[in-house]
Amino acid sequence: MRIRPGFFNPPLQRPVHVPGFHWLGLLLMGLHTAPRLYLQQWWSTRQWWSTRLEGGREEAATIRRRCLEQAVKDFGRRVIHVFDRGYAGAPWLKQLLARRQHFILRWNKAYALIDEQGRQLPCWQLARGKRSLSKRLVKDTPRRCQRHMGLYFQPVFHPRWPKRKLFLIILRPSKGHAPLYMLTNLPVTNVKKAWRVVFCYARGWQVEAAFRYSKSELALESPRLWFWQNRLKLMMILSVVYAFLLSLLQAEELQELLRWGCHRTGKRHQEALVPLYRVRTALMHVWTQYQSLNSG
Repeated sequence: MRIRPGFFNPPLQRPVHVPGFHWLGLLLMGLHTAPRLYLQQWWSTRQWWSTRLEGGREEAATIRRRCLEQAVKDFGRRVIHVFDRGYAGAPWLKQLLARRQHFILRWNKAYALIDEQGRQLPCWQLARGKRSLSKRLVKDTPRRCQRHMGLYFQPVFHPRWPKRKLFLIILRPSKGHAPLYMLTNLPVTNVKKAWRVVFCYARGWQVEAAFRYSKSELALESPRLWFWQNRLKLMMILSVVYAFLLSLLQAEELQELLRWGCHRTGKRHQEALVPLYRVRTALMHVWTQYQSLNSG
C-alpha cells in the first residue's frame, strides 16, 4: 500500500498479508571451535496447520521448554546456555533456575534487580555512577573493527528468587553506543571470569549467522510450498544440508577444498569472513567439474 515511483493512487482494498511461521534453532559451539547444528523446530499458528494448546494459547513456550529439557537431558550442566534479550524475564529464568543450568541471559535494562544492599532498582540504575573495573580493546567481528570497551560486574538477586545469587555484567562500548546488560549464574569473582562470560555471549552471534545463511543461501525465507507438511519436509532436508556444511568446517581437507574449488583472487575476498559461503561454492564447482568429466 505504500507509494511507489510512478504509482500515486494506490488501491483502497486491504493490503496483501503473507503470514510466516515460528522458528527455533539451537547450536552447539565452543569458544574456538566451529558450531554444530543441534536442533531446529518450526511451528505455525495459521489456518488448519496451526499448533495450539487448549484455550487458544500458542505453543511457543511449550516448544521452548521441550527443547531446553532435551538439551539438559543430553548435556546436563556441561554446557552454558546463551540467550538473547527476547528470553529475558521471570518465566524463562524460572525454567533455567529450576533445572540448575548455567546460563548467560541478555537482560533488559528496565527490569528490576536487587543489589547486596537490598535496593530494588532497574539494573541500569544499580551501576549508575560506578566506574568500569576493566577496559580493553575488543574485536568487533560483525563490523570488522576494534573497540575500547569497559566492564563492570556485581552480584544481584531477582525479586522473585531473593536467595538465588546472580551476577550482573555490564559491557560499556565506546561513546555513542548503549551498554549491554548480561545476567548469569556463573560465579564471577574477578575480571578474568567476567570477560570470559562476555566472550561466551559474543559467540551467540553464530546463531544469528545461522539464521541468515539458512534464509538467504538455503532459501528458507520463502519456501514455495503451500501445505505445512510439505514445508516441514523441505526444511528438514535443508537442515541436514546445513549440518553437513558445518561439519566440513572441521574437516582436515577443508583448506584443499577451498583452494581448489573457491580460491580467493582479490583483497576484498581475502579479508571477508565467509567460510560457509566459500564451502558451498567450492562444492558446487567440484560437483560441476565431476559431472562434466563423467559426461565427457
